[in-house]
Amino acid sequence: MIPPTPARLLAASMALVAVLGAVAGSVLETGLPMPPTQWAFVALVLVLPALGWLVAHRRPGNLYGWLLLATADCLGLGALGVGILVSAEPGQSTPLAVLAALLASLFAPFYGLSWVFIPLFFPDGRLPSPRWRVAAWIAAVAITAHWLGVLLLPDQVYVISPVGNPLGITGPGELVVAGMGGLGQLTTFVVALVVLGSLLARLRRGSGPERRRLRWMAAGLAATLGGFLLTSFFLVAGSRALWLGLVSMLGALPAAIAVAVFRHNLLDIRVGIRGSRFFLVFDVRPTVDELLSEMAPGLEEAEPGEQLGRLAGAVRTALDARWAAVTLADGTRVVAGAEEGEPGLTVPAGQGHIACGPRDEGRFTADDRRLLRALAVPVGLAIQSAGLAARLVNAQEAERRRIERNIHDGAQQQIVALIAGLEVARATGGGPEMLALLRDQARQTLDDLRELAAGIHPSVLSQGGLAEALEERCSRLPVASTVNVDPGLRVRRFSDEIEGAVYFTVSEAIANALKHAGASALDVRLTLSGGRLQVTVADDGAGFDPGTAVRRGLVALTDRLAALGGGLDVASAEGEGTTVRAWVPVHD
Repeated sequence: MIPPTPARLLAASMALVAVLGAVAGSVLETGLPMPPTQWAFVALVLVLPALGWLVAHRRPGNLYGWLLLATADCLGLGALGVGILVSAEPGQSTPLAVLAALLASLFAPFYGLSWVFIPLFFPDGRLPSPRWRVAAWIAAVAITAHWLGVLLLPDQVYVISPVGNPLGITGPGELVVAGMGGLGQLTTFVVALVVLGSLLARLRRGSGPERRRLRWMAAGLAATLGGFLLTSFFLVAGSRALWLGLVSMLGALPAAIAVAVFRHNLLDIRVGIRGSRFFLVFDVRPTVDELLSEMAPGLEEAEPGEQLGRLAGAVRTALDARWAAVTLADGTRVVAGAEEGEPGLTVPAGQGHIACGPRDEGRFTADDRRLLRALAVPVGLAIQSAGLAARLVNAQEAERRRIERNIHDGAQQQIVALIAGLEVARATGGGPEMLALLRDQARQTLDDLRELAAGIHPSVLSQGGLAEALEERCSRLPVASTVNVDPGLRVRRFSDEIEGAVYFTVSEAIANALKHAGASALDVRLTLSGGRLQVTVADDGAGFDPGTAVRRGLVALTDRLAALGGGLDVASAEGEGTTVRAWVPVHD
């Protein structure tokens, strides 16, 4: 359920004012029970506030809903004013009659808004182009002039009232008011014809989706203007032509809007039919939470690259775009749909960005931009995951090649030499000296294999735990070293992934300190605090500028730690040594 925000409360209030005004005005005009024609009038009036409330309630940022509500209020309050004037006592002139005259004059703005602004701003509350600003201002001035003419002229709609127009101007000013009102109405009608011509021109040269959308509005406006002309020529009570004109003038445009909105899924509202039941479906475009909830099972099982493809497809579906593309920092692009035309929306997403092609119908709105910015968060995480996965794969491949090279160049050659020596000893009946030499070679080969195995995963790490493995690693260093471990961590074991990541981070930091920094002392500290297992390696070496140095060895370890939810940072300065700090989250 959507919470009642101030905008939605205002929309409901404006719709209620229009409905109550029309109903009350009809009852005052004819009394109860009302004749069928009056009920038909009320039914026609209800369509416009219902549409306005629907759009403003679901899309408060769309100006079109508020325009519909304002037009509906002019119609409903105008009907109320006419009802009060008709039901007034002859000769009565009270503040209520003044209020009734003000309300009844709102029919003039209703006509102007219906003829010009409702078709002009359809469907997203924006002008078709900036060139229409002049026409919109001309229409606004003309509507104001028409309203003032109706409000101040004694013999306009008030001829139906026994009290006349209490605000009417008589004497020389009457001619001025009449001319102003007539000119305003004529100008408004001419601008409406221009708007109708523009709709027909856009309909002729528009694309398929735009043509389907505009043809209903063009037909509705033509029927409305035709109904006004018909009503003007047959102002005879009871005339069928008069009622046909009134129905066309009041109902054609709301009916056209309703058909365009529901049939062509404008403003994310459509009609649904399930069995024999008729219902409305709001927010056809899913929210970010709905999209991610629906896609979550597939995203969990998909590879990072496939995740990007699915998210791009979700963006395209959510925004009804022809295509959507997710671009990584290295230029890699994952596109959903046929990439044709320039991007209509682009937002950053982590270390890349999302771009959307044109919409199938209409233009992107503020809601679309907000939705895309919200979707950029999970897309950015997927981009980061894809980059991390690629670096981990590359690091694993590099490590595999290093192990292969070490086996080939080291242990394998030593075993080949040992076999050759054994063959010679067997052929020549080698004495004790040769056997002793072969024994030393076998021991050296065994030591090298153990060292190689320790580089892959040291046995002391599996058997004794992280603290013992770090102490054993530092005990073989050619420089002074200290290892400080929290007492509770000596008997605490963690998962193989965590212990391996921390151990090899320390090993890499030690290797860098000895190989590149010329360190003479090392300090290793292992602590556990706040659910974080943290290790710090500090040396007294030459140091370096972290902003310019290349840390190839630590990049793979950083990715390895990041995959576990941890991280790594390096603090160093030239001549001041280096401190490497790594951490991973652990659960108690």
